[in-house]
Amino acid sequence: MSFSIHGISVTRGIAIGRAVLVASSLVDVVHYFITPEQVEAEIARLRVARNAVVEELQRMQAEMPRDMPHELAAMLDVHLMLLQDEALTAEIRRWITERLYNAEWALASQLEVLIRQFDEMEDPYLRERKADVEQVVERVLRHLKGGAAPTVAAAPRASRAVEEPALGDVDVPLVLVAHDLSPADMLQFRKSVFAGFVTDVGGKTSHTAIVARSMDIPAVVGARSASQLVRQDDWVIIDGDAGVMIVDPSPIILAEYGFKQRQGELERGRLARLKNTPAVTLDGQRIELLANIEQPEDSAAALAAGAVGVGLFRTEFLFMGRQGSLPDEDEQYAAYRAAVEGMHGLPVTIRSIDIGADKPLDDRRPDTHLNPALGLRAIRWSLAEPVMFLTQLRAILRAAAHGQVQLLIPMLAHASEIRQTFELIERARAQLDQRGQTHGPVKVGAMIEIPAAALSLRLFLRHFDFLSIGTNDLIQYTLAIDRTDESVAHLYDQLHPAVLRLLADTLAEGARQGKPVSVCGEMAGDTSMTRLLLGLGLRSFSMHPSQILAVKQEILRADATKLAPWAQAVLDSDEPAALLAP
Repeated sequence: MSFSIHGISVTRGIAIGRAVLVASSLVDVVHYFITPEQVEAEIARLRVARNAVVEELQRMQAEMPRDMPHELAAMLDVHLMLLQDEALTAEIRRWITERLYNAEWALASQLEVLIRQFDEMEDPYLRERKADVEQVVERVLRHLKGGAAPTVAAAPRASRAVEEPALGDVDVPLVLVAHDLSPADMLQFRKSVFAGFVTDVGGKTSHTAIVARSMDIPAVVGARSASQLVRQDDWVIIDGDAGVMIVDPSPIILAEYGFKQRQGELERGRLARLKNTPAVTLDGQRIELLANIEQPEDSAAALAAGAVGVGLFRTEFLFMGRQGSLPDEDEQYAAYRAAVEGMHGLPVTIRSIDIGADKPLDDRRPDTHLNPALGLRAIRWSLAEPVMFLTQLRAILRAAAHGQVQLLIPMLAHASEIRQTFELIERARAQLDQRGQTHGPVKVGAMIEIPAAALSLRLFLRHFDFLSIGTNDLIQYTLAIDRTDESVAHLYDQLHPAVLRLLADTLAEGARQGKPVSVCGEMAGDTSMTRLLLGLGLRSFSMHPSQILAVKQEILRADATKLAPWAQAVLDSDEPAALLAP
């Protein structure tokens, strides 16, 4: 039966394919792709774990007291029979061989199939036997987890022609469905076969959503119970425009969305023609379109989209998912240098590490703060770990010798933080001079993402060469809305009068003092906001490369001079959204 699940759209477009359920509800299962060369080793890992559980159960049987209930012995016998069922292990091996899943993921996927089969049984007693399967699988997963290899990035696969289990379809796209995905998880899947993804939780500007946009695939977050309602290998449609997932669509709906998918591809083709067109408004004002990147290799996508530089290099993705092993100075230097050289002389703005809140350093070490978004994150964490911060600063300064580099500091609020930051920058320079290592000049900028910073602009402009408005956090902190919480996502309003006032005042003050101001939050890549931002005086937009051409199209059609009075009317309105014409 066809049904739809509504969530929050984070990436436009249409995806049609088979559902892949990422997580088991039993345990925290790691998911990653393996290479074809690793298949036999992964099957061996599964065999070792299964044998360990068999030995464990047999030992329990041997050591069982005579006064124990006979039902318990019978249960152990059933579990041993399940473990030794070759039909079961053969199906798991097929997940590993054909889909290139790691052993844990293959086991969890087969469990989903078995649970569905048990749920469809008419006999109540047989239906209840699914608990035995779950318990056996949980034991095996526990052994796999104890001896599992570290999570690795998904191996790139250019094409796919794998027969879907028990379905016989070939070249069918896969759609990822999960309760939640960390940014590190998303990075693992960014070069994989998935055509789109859906999560139960998350908000429009969560960093999971941001990384999803970097994959440039349709995505919906905050879909509540999607991972419980969707079954493995269900046909699904992701409507990234409307924020809807359709499960088990009818042929008519499938055909309609297939047509929409083709129309979207044609539109992307038309936008591609604007790549080499300068971003100039109708009244002759040149607009700077920069790219946000997460990895050094993303610079190629930035150039391909026609970006005139990198406005935000999110360095935290170099630090995440490493199980406590932080990148050293040389590793960071190599990454920053690669990004700088990849832009072929165009400016690159590198943000110092912004760990915390929805970007945990390590998923295996959960944040214990009551509200991580208000805790030890971004520059606060950097100043609390000066050795780590100095290492990053030295790497950035060394990379500056290879091109135009700007250093961006996140989440500043206090004069003391500004002072400490500049002291550490100078110390990093002195350490490099002492070592005799080459380094280059950098302009230093501050992110305006806390209301306290937006209301203290003169202090910031006295010390910094430029400002970058991080609208994601600025909105979050101004409205007291956790942007990763789908239950309050509807209150996250980029057109709130207070947000627009802070934004407009920052742009105006920067212009008065002759300091450049850019916007690097998700608002910059939202085409519905382009005209308003132009009218408020923004001349530097930084966004994901996939959004640049669509924003450029809006700029080419706009007259910034004529937009200024209208933007002021929007700013003065109690309900700005009502004046924001489509």
